[in-house]
Amino acid sequence: MVDTRNRISPARANRTSSPREQARNRFIIVIGASAGGIEPLKKIVSDLPAELPAAVFIVLHVGQISYLPAILDRVATLKTSVAENGAFFRTGNIYVAPPGFHLLLHGDHMMLRRGPRENLARPAIDPLFRSAALSYGARVIGVLLSGALSDGTAGLRAVKAVGGIAAVQHPKDAVVPSMVESALQYVEIDHCVPAAKLGGLLAKLAAEPAGETLPAPPIVRLEAAIAAQEHSTMKEADRLGELSVFTCPECNGPLWELKDGDMLRYRCHTGHAFTAEAVLEAQAIEADEILWSLLRSHQQRAEFARRMAERERTRHRSQLARELGQRAEEYDADAALVERILESRRVRVTGNGTVDQESNGKKREG
Repeated sequence: MVDTRNRISPARANRTSSPREQARNRFIIVIGASAGGIEPLKKIVSDLPAELPAAVFIVLHVGQISYLPAILDRVATLKTSVAENGAFFRTGNIYVAPPGFHLLLHGDHMMLRRGPRENLARPAIDPLFRSAALSYGARVIGVLLSGALSDGTAGLRAVKAVGGIAAVQHPKDAVVPSMVESALQYVEIDHCVPAAKLGGLLAKLAAEPAGETLPAPPIVRLEAAIAAQEHSTMKEADRLGELSVFTCPECNGPLWELKDGDMLRYRCHTGHAFTAEAVLEAQAIEADEILWSLLRSHQQRAEFARRMAERERTRHRSQLARELGQRAEEYDADAALVERILESRRVRVTGNGTVDQESNGKKREG
């Protein structure tokens, strides 16, 4: 945890209050970010006032180690710390999800769970947004920033479904605009502004009274329970969609196809969740892993055949040596074909131009 207690003045400490004392305003701010999200996060938290009457919760797709709390604490006027399982939260504070755990909100405390990955990530944005929507309804402000793929869209839909506010970083202001573009396509967004304006906007929205909380859709409740590990599998009685012909890229189990408004999403029976874009990305990763394995296999077979051919030559078995040499050439040709396929996959043309996509066979977190 980032220890900032020695730098907090008594006046600043007294300004924080428990969630139960903030029943009327929008006192829950949840923020999701991925690739390109650190700079906008720094800008936002630096612009939040010390007297902010809300608690801020942040999920950034990260690897095994995250320095985000320390980075934000240097620029924020609010106390910034790593979220702790079972800890009560207070307004006037910023809490960051640790690597490897979904951050969830329940009542007036936080929960950390190693539930199924969503959109190839843990922590993922959707579980935080859903849990906030279920616990606090219209008192939630959901914010999506720069990032790849579409994590956060389903969660932002949940926030809107219960009467909360949805805001996104303007796609032209985002380094990687995919996440906010997905949200703009599938969610009725209330505010779309550059990161430089989000801090002030959030402070203004947090000071306003919240509207009426609407009933949460059943799909939100079930998926929140899965993330919290209160619901281990999606059983026949819990069907929220149709069983598809596709398999889960994470565990190879069958995928349920869920229609969330106009948005198509997938979940397997163990709980792994994907948007359609995330399924395509996971399939691309799997295909790359198969191709690299195939390339290595052909190269090794070619090298082994050449060594065997050389061995047979030293034994004056010229016919067998020629046969092994021909086989080595065939394996080399197969390897060259796989190499050309891999080369064609390394460059992908996107809406922003040509992106060098060197594959290393590892799954991306965002």
